[in-house]
Amino acid sequence: MSIYLDNAATTQLDREVFDEMTPYLLTNFGNPSSLHSHGRTVKKAIENARRTVADLLKASPNEIIFTSGGTEADNTAILSSVRSHGIKHVITTPFEHHAVLHLLEVLASNGEIKLSYIKVDESGNLNLNYLDDLLRLHKGRSLVSVMHANNEIGNLNNIELIGEICASRGALFHSDTVQTIGHYRHNLDNLKLHFLAASAHKFHGPKGVGFLYCRSGIQLSQLLHGGSQERKLRAGTENIHGIIGLAKALEIAYRDIDAHHFYVQNLKNRMIAKLREHISDVQFNGNSFVADKSLYTVLSVSLPAFDVGGSLLNYFDQNNISVSGGSACSSGSSSHVLSALGADPSRDTVRFSFSKYNTEAEIDYTVEKLAELYKAVAA
Repeated sequence: MSIYLDNAATTQLDREVFDEMTPYLLTNFGNPSSLHSHGRTVKKAIENARRTVADLLKASPNEIIFTSGGTEADNTAILSSVRSHGIKHVITTPFEHHAVLHLLEVLASNGEIKLSYIKVDESGNLNLNYLDDLLRLHKGRSLVSVMHANNEIGNLNNIELIGEICASRGALFHSDTVQTIGHYRHNLDNLKLHFLAASAHKFHGPKGVGFLYCRSGIQLSQLLHGGSQERKLRAGTENIHGIIGLAKALEIAYRDIDAHHFYVQNLKNRMIAKLREHISDVQFNGNSFVADKSLYTVLSVSLPAFDVGGSLLNYFDQNNISVSGGSACSSGSSSHVLSALGADPSRDTVRFSFSKYNTEAEIDYTVEKLAELYKAVAA
């Protein structure tokens, strides 16, 4: 049995998505910037995909810019805020993805911005009164960058309320929604945010493609210069089959979203129950065990350390179970998220993340193998 429980890192491509992409690899291969029929056919397909994404998110097609993924979308939003809108003060959290944090740290070290962090408690909940104070006390316009859900511990942040706070203080609001697009419904007509980042491979689409939502009236700075693609906002020949796959994956996600949520949440609940039953002193990081406060796709588990050779992640790998210790984007390094939580460094953390392709039998087998390890250590 080979088990994949690392869906927060990437997801399996949906077969329907693959079938939708195939003609744009083999038959409809024209360059969308070309004026002949081959080019026009592909250009039309890209604009149809853009319209599909926009309609599902309650946005306008001209607010959707296709990118290479979430990192490029995050970087474009932040750099546009600083370079096009004169932002000198950015407020974020210590839990953001490195696509956000590392860029902000560089900008701060270069003296381009002042960087502030929202206070958090031991479970990773944000102090939004402190956010309001930071905005109130800063004389100029600020950018607030807060992810919708954390990729390591699964905490959901209230981006509706954050948007309201930002609007009341005249701040720009950017949210990395890489872990939640395709898993929750987003109504961008109602959300008071200016930028949103997404990546297709997190919701059973292809790798190497994502999108940036930029609210109408907000100016973007180009990250890439060259051609006039994406309405002169993002140079480079479009990833045609990727864009087609992204739109199809999002369409499927919205079609099945309620059933998917119910099914995957039950898998997560099953794992929580079985871990508590079979592993003494099991704990959970952040709010990952609280259904209405965390991603239904992510469970961050804190386990007692054991004194045997090799790591816990290697043990899972040897048993053909793929899991993560935190974020796969920075494997091998300590987790800044767990450090910000004040997690006990003597304990082992495993992130289990689930999808529609997982089964109850896989959950049972995974906990069984973990229980065998701790039983052997205790013997």
